[in-house]
Amino acid sequence: MSFRVLTALAGLALSASLGTAALAGDPAAGEKLYKKCKACHAISNGDEVIQKGGKTGPNLYGVIGRKAGSVEGFRYGDDLKAAGEKGLVWDEALLAQYVADPKGFLQEYLGDKSAKSKMSFKLSKGGEDIAAYLASVAK
Repeated sequence: MSFRVLTALAGLALSASLGTAALAGDPAAGEKLYKKCKACHAISNGDEVIQKGGKTGPNLYGVIGRKAGSVEGFRYGDDLKAAGEKGLVWDEALLAQYVADPKGFLQEYLGDKSAKSKMSFKLSKGGEDIAAYLASVAK
């Protein structure tokens, strides 16, 4: 069993004993950290622009609960599309893991050491806050 799976199982057990709020990210902190994401990503719901940003990455509105690699018209890398086809649907925990190490996440998820991600940026701290922020703006 992989380290991430064991960590996730331990987190679920801890979450069950402490309540989910103990492990949840902070949307306000995530909004502040989003400045690191907006060079490549915007957040918009149709004409409603929540965060202006670049177009190198896909629109992040509604990313929590969305199948990986599925924004219409965006050119994803083959490995992220393969992860979506394999069943990857973003939740806050998975997105936090992905932003910490996109390439490593895909390699582990797909079981393929040659898998790669077009997202080269790694967010070493605050991934759970970014994920909580993204979940909050799409409600």
